[in-house]
Amino acid sequence: MEVFLFAVGAALSLAGGVGVVAARQPVHSALSLLVVLGSLAVLYLTLAAEFLAVLQVIVYAGAIVVLFLFVIMLLHARTPESRPSRVGGQWGLAVPLGLALWAGLSAAVWRLPGAAGGLPEGFGTTESVGRELFGKFLLPFEVASLLLLVGIVAAVVLGSSPTTPAGPRPGGGEQA
Repeated sequence: MEVFLFAVGAALSLAGGVGVVAARQPVHSALSLLVVLGSLAVLYLTLAAEFLAVLQVIVYAGAIVVLFLFVIMLLHARTPESRPSRVGGQWGLAVPLGLALWAGLSAAVWRLPGAAGGLPEGFGTTESVGRELFGKFLLPFEVASLLLLVGIVAAVVLGSSPTTPAGPRPGGGEQA
């Protein structure tokens, strides 16, 4: 049963990843990202990391995708037309490379010590995740949050309408 769930989760994450890249509409791309994040939660469940699966759904599939959708709606409020896809003729290279990557990652996962059922004690618990996240990985965690913040602010600044030059207002007064 675990192998079946792993195969379904891997196939869904691969299909969602292709959907993120190949979607013509940014909203469809964000929804494909939601499929990827949900399938990753299923993969966490197959690894007996229930806490990580719940965090994946709440934090990423919930909050981050909603934030992405909000930014997409904010930036595309004035330009509703869709742009042509740039993926066109690159499928001949993308599909074999994607399949090779998937095969390599699958082989690496099967060779892990946890794949045979020998997971370390406390794997995926709240305590172990907290110790790792706020101990060894505190700096990368904070750097990632700052990069996300800078990216969102840059998207809002680039997507905002240009300001009108300072000068007299149509009503006769000066602009402050």
